[in-house]
Amino acid sequence: MAVNNPSGLLEACVVVGPSSESLKELCQAHLQGKEIKHRSLEAEVLQVHAPPFVSKESDPDGPGHAPAFSRVQRRRSFLKKKRERPAVSSNSGTKTNDSTISRADDLTVPKDIDLIALPQLCFPDGLTVAPESQEDSYHFLVFTDVFGNQTHGVVVQYYKSLQFSLEGVTYQNGHRSSKPPRLYTAYGICVISKYPYYNALRDCLSSFLVQLKTCRMDDFEEKVKEFSAKLALVPIPPPGQLQVVFSLKPLQIVLPPREDMDRPAVDLDLHLPFLCFRPEQILQVICSILTEQRVVFLCTDWARLTLVAECFMFFIHPLCWQHPFVPILSRQMLDFLMAPTAYLMGCHTHHFEEVAAETEDLVLIDIDSGTVTSSCDAELPDMPLIATECFKGRVEGLQLNYDLEVCWRGSSTDMSELRAHRRQWQCKLNSQILSITLELIVNIFRDVHDHLNYEHRVFNSEEFLKSQETADQAFYKKVLETHIFHSFLRERLSRKMDAFARMEINTRSEAYRLRTMSDSSRKPVMQDITRKYMGPENRLNKRLGMSLPNLAEDHSLTRPLRQLSLMKSPLIDKGATLSPGFKLPSKSVKTFKLPEFPPPLAFHYVQKYYCDLINLLSEFIATVNPQDSSLLARYYYLRGLVSYVAGKRLEALGDFQNLYRTDMDIFPTELMRAVVDSLQESERSVVDRRPDLKRLISRVKKSSEQARLKDSGSVKKFELPRTHMLQEDFVRRVQESGIVKDQGTISRLFDALTVGQQKQVDPEVFRDFYTIWKETEAEAQDVDLPASVLERLDSDERVFKISSSVKTSHGVGKIAMTDRRLFLLTEGRPGYVEVARFRDLEEVKISSAPFLLLRIPSLKIKTSRRRETFEANLKFECDLWHLMIKEMWAGRKMADEHKDPQYVQQALTNALLMDAVVGCLQSQKAIFAASKLAYFDRMKREGPMMVPKTTSETLKHKINPCLNLPTPQAVDILLYTPGELGAAGSDGSDPKLWCALSGGKVVVFDAASWSMQQNSIQVGTSRLNCMLGVDQQQLWIGSEDSVIYIINPHSMACNKQLTEHRAEVTGLALEDRPDKYSPLAAYSCSVEGTVIMWEVATLQVRRHFRLSCDGLQSLQIFGGRLWCCALDCVMEVRRNGTLHRKVALPDHLRGPPSFYSGFVVFHEREQLWTGCSNAGELCVWHLSDPKRPFQRIQLPDCASVVCMIKVKNQIWVGCHGYSGGKAHGKIYVVDTEHHKVEKELVAHSDSVQTLSSAEDRYVLSGAAGQDGKIAIWKVE
Repeated sequence: MAVNNPSGLLEACVVVGPSSESLKELCQAHLQGKEIKHRSLEAEVLQVHAPPFVSKESDPDGPGHAPAFSRVQRRRSFLKKKRERPAVSSNSGTKTNDSTISRADDLTVPKDIDLIALPQLCFPDGLTVAPESQEDSYHFLVFTDVFGNQTHGVVVQYYKSLQFSLEGVTYQNGHRSSKPPRLYTAYGICVISKYPYYNALRDCLSSFLVQLKTCRMDDFEEKVKEFSAKLALVPIPPPGQLQVVFSLKPLQIVLPPREDMDRPAVDLDLHLPFLCFRPEQILQVICSILTEQRVVFLCTDWARLTLVAECFMFFIHPLCWQHPFVPILSRQMLDFLMAPTAYLMGCHTHHFEEVAAETEDLVLIDIDSGTVTSSCDAELPDMPLIATECFKGRVEGLQLNYDLEVCWRGSSTDMSELRAHRRQWQCKLNSQILSITLELIVNIFRDVHDHLNYEHRVFNSEEFLKSQETADQAFYKKVLETHIFHSFLRERLSRKMDAFARMEINTRSEAYRLRTMSDSSRKPVMQDITRKYMGPENRLNKRLGMSLPNLAEDHSLTRPLRQLSLMKSPLIDKGATLSPGFKLPSKSVKTFKLPEFPPPLAFHYVQKYYCDLINLLSEFIATVNPQDSSLLARYYYLRGLVSYVAGKRLEALGDFQNLYRTDMDIFPTELMRAVVDSLQESERSVVDRRPDLKRLISRVKKSSEQARLKDSGSVKKFELPRTHMLQEDFVRRVQESGIVKDQGTISRLFDALTVGQQKQVDPEVFRDFYTIWKETEAEAQDVDLPASVLERLDSDERVFKISSSVKTSHGVGKIAMTDRRLFLLTEGRPGYVEVARFRDLEEVKISSAPFLLLRIPSLKIKTSRRRETFEANLKFECDLWHLMIKEMWAGRKMADEHKDPQYVQQALTNALLMDAVVGCLQSQKAIFAASKLAYFDRMKREGPMMVPKTTSETLKHKINPCLNLPTPQAVDILLYTPGELGAAGSDGSDPKLWCALSGGKVVVFDAASWSMQQNSIQVGTSRLNCMLGVDQQQLWIGSEDSVIYIINPHSMACNKQLTEHRAEVTGLALEDRPDKYSPLAAYSCSVEGTVIMWEVATLQVRRHFRLSCDGLQSLQIFGGRLWCCALDCVMEVRRNGTLHRKVALPDHLRGPPSFYSGFVVFHEREQLWTGCSNAGELCVWHLSDPKRPFQRIQLPDCASVVCMIKVKNQIWVGCHGYSGGKAHGKIYVVDTEHHKVEKELVAHSDSVQTLSSAEDRYVLSGAAGQDGKIAIWKVE
């Protein structure tokens, strides 16, 4: 994620005080004997200090280098002429004039800071003369520019005495006047920063005031400038686990890091709103923000206004307020409240009546009284009940009182220790509050992703509203029209993996995960239908899934699939005991203490300070545990930042190169670009001679351009078409509607809707079709089944279609269809009669039944479980039900034969589409048109559906990684990882199946239930060739684009890259450690023959060499040596790169069509097994005689060997072949002792691309693009 150019803690420091005109008037009034106590004074800017504070007089580097953390772009904005000022002295009685406290003639300030309103904001109550000194007071400011970028300020008001000179005419009534009164007026110092470090900046000002109050007035300006220059030397910590600490005596100042790149640092007390409001009022405030009301905070304490308002900005994360945000309005700024747009502003409580009377449509939030009121035109809707009840329950568990936390502790004699303990308590509480508020946002918007079409960037708002509870719809109607929600949608459609997405995934119930694997995920299951007629306490789980505690999940849904689990023991459903999904960081925050500040206004001292800082960071980098790559990345970030500011641009590039390899999540793209742009000619020539730096610069530019293109996507609302649609447009419209995504199914639907006419769909026909589909869906959701019927159905079963009332052989009633059975809902006395399970059907035919003088069409259904035939007089519905039942029958038969439940879901979709087609066409051709959708029934009639017995016995299950994609994609790689990968710091982790699809997509399955955990992780845009689980914390993926991508299994994000290869990465292998103290090493190879040895802990290259071969395809490690497979040979290579032995292609396979495609080494038997493309055989070699194979094993009906792995004492071989002119994929299981094929498994309808072993108990196979599925096979 990009960040701005380097900026230190300080953006500017501004001194504000009484203007010279006000002091002159005050002096005149005193001389005239007038009362001057409490007189108002005009405030103005007296000083502005902004970096850079020092510069080299003759800087050879030119203007590109500013020796301070600063934004170099500046503007002149404060030009005034000097005016005479009355003589004013400090407490010591020394006289002052414009040379003491003075404003500059020409003040240069950063371009984002406007000084015009700053005096009013520093003194929002006005500046007055006080008869006695007042206590120092602090308040906080937020400045927002037209682009929404925020700058933050902390203001301290401190009082200094005014002592008037008695020179001149100072007599009254002929007598010299008495001693003039001792009066005080306030001065304000405002420290402005790009970062919301409210507590830290307040601490800085507190420390500075200790020095300022004791200094002479002559030194005032210099002291402020030195203070500002010191803050400008402080670097901002990168996101993550490293905080920066520096000393401003007498205090130690802590800059906490951001949690991640998507949110600012939390440096305020987030529990303040909970001390001011009850949970109900907090929810009202959040509601007013989410619905973009005109919100006004009121308080008698200016400091609380900003802090409380900022807390609510954190509470709505990741949603971001898009409108004016001015938490403090002075009395002169109240006209801002007349703005016609939504806003969030704050003012003093004594303006309450004036604001309420003059302005309409306001939500008024009184912080002092803890109340939220709104005008009649700004009524707040109720937030979703389930989410709010969960929020209230969580809040009750918060410990908000620090005194209760420390009542058992003794009195501390160390102020630093006391502050550190208080900070630690606050940090923990802040994390808990962020967890609770994030959970609230997740529970409110959890269902959004069910109504998104990612390919076309469409959100179906109407269907989303219909899916919500009736009482909640008023809230969602308002939210859906807001800018804040629109930006949120853009991030969801971009599949942003932020805190919201991680919590939403982690808190899904197991039942919900499994429902998302079917195309009918929005249909209610029997559990949900049952809850519909129960109390709200039981309905909570429908929306929140695993989010609420102590809600037991029904295990019946997961039980059939969990029997196929790779776990050795049954799993406990996580829905029963889940804590909030947003967890505290597993690693403690480390501290980096800056060196003592130098004299900050001398160039050579500042340069030495930077050198000391770089050396200190280098020491930390040298001593940090190499396995702690996250902390190492933070040190690289800081050292690169400081090196750039110090003018050491080449060193900065080197650190950013290490950072790019170590943690891309915090890579400062914009800063990197600034470094490159500032390079001098001599430095550019050095970069040009270093290919690694040139490659880094090129990749950063490319990724930056891709990020801009990705971020520019808009959000479309689904709308029904208004013009005729050709097939391409029709496919897009159907996908946008969310009805179905599969292009093959949509093409058949297009044929059905255009039967007997031109190949284009009328918009009215599409409207009728869409309406009928949605009405059928709504009817199924609203079905009111008696309790006696619900007891007969499975808990995860869904009702999809109900007929009209008909006469049957079992009485009058309605026929209901689920995805598993047909049953009759009898009328009169409601009851349940099972008609048939689809897998038990034997015959379905249309007949006729006599009725008076007529014969009425009827449907006869015969099953294997009962002798009598069920007959229903379905009349005009008979043909449609005949089609639907036969399609469901064929789909169930396919699912049972192929162990693939997706066939049932596809058949169900086809049946429901038939129903909608017949309903919208309303003509004689409607049934014929609907028959175009009978895909599985046609397959059943055209050819046998039987699966060979051996295949059926070995095949356990099939899953579809392309379910959420419009077309099947090739499964390029599969990797099973046991539960330990990614489990560090947690109670455990389920095993996972990682699946690489075309175009750099990685899909993740929970291998305990085969439910999809992660729809898609984008890893580049090229084909992925190999995967490797490394060190339990990393997943390495080699890509066609020459990059090794590293995925963090915790965050499911790709945050590291290895870019040393120059060509397509084709193989990865992990070396066995001789002992636990030896560094872990991994090897990678690329197609041109390069092999690189990596130290896993540091991701540094330890060795590399080049092999002479034709197209290096893969590598493995056996017996401490590398085995490398190229197109023309298999090589055994020593670790130093020297060749030990080489196995060339056998004589009978030499030639352009054939090359090695895979190999397996039996080291204990001294055997090598090889397979070749365009050859249906395996060759077995003795390692002692690599000239010719001693055994050739023929693979029947195999045209080409694609992949092979060793499992126990078997070789599993994935092949490509043809049968009946069609491509198919077969797996051959070969006995290694007898050298013969034990099993031939008919695996897929396209070639087998990849094989992976799961603990030698299961083998997973992935198919090419025509099939795109994963099969799970039992190993015997």
